[in-house]
Amino acid sequence: MRPEPGQVLHFSEDPAIERFVPHVAVTTSLTEPYVWAVGYERCPDYWFPRACPRAMAWTGPRTTKEDAARIIGPGCGERVHAIEYCWVKALMDVRLYAYRLPADDFAPIGDPPHAMVAKVPVEPMGPPEPVDDLFELHEEAGIQLRLLPNLWGFWNEVTASTLEFSGIRLRNARR
Repeated sequence: MRPEPGQVLHFSEDPAIERFVPHVAVTTSLTEPYVWAVGYERCPDYWFPRACPRAMAWTGPRTTKEDAARIIGPGCGERVHAIEYCWVKALMDVRLYAYRLPADDFAPIGDPPHAMVAKVPVEPMGPPEPVDDLFELHEEAGIQLRLLPNLWGFWNEVTASTLEFSGIRLRNARR
């Protein structure tokens, strides 16, 4: 599930959103209200239930072969997503929807950019689309999906490596 040219996506478990209005997300330190979305490259970050903690790592221009082999694994692609075992059932059962939004209303945010934001209300380009099997999406995208009893050891290795990385909802991970 990826956007087409001229689009960004917003993933939600709510299939009834008719208009996205800028707001200050409770999970951000930013104070300006935005409508949040993602472009093609960052869509896989959101192929999860909203509250699911996930640690993600991928190769980048400064990634060493040693770090890629040690953390992602030899012959295992260029990207790995990790979640805790206790979230597998939620990953299997969630009803996730993708809203296609016009990219013209959005600008990148972050350095490097990790999301797209709009400062004005945005209406979806059509009804939300159900996002099918999240395991299958990972497989089709060549993304290794790793199950762990706890994310913190993996996260510590990733953040100390030369890999690119992102962690979402880590406050929900087991301590």
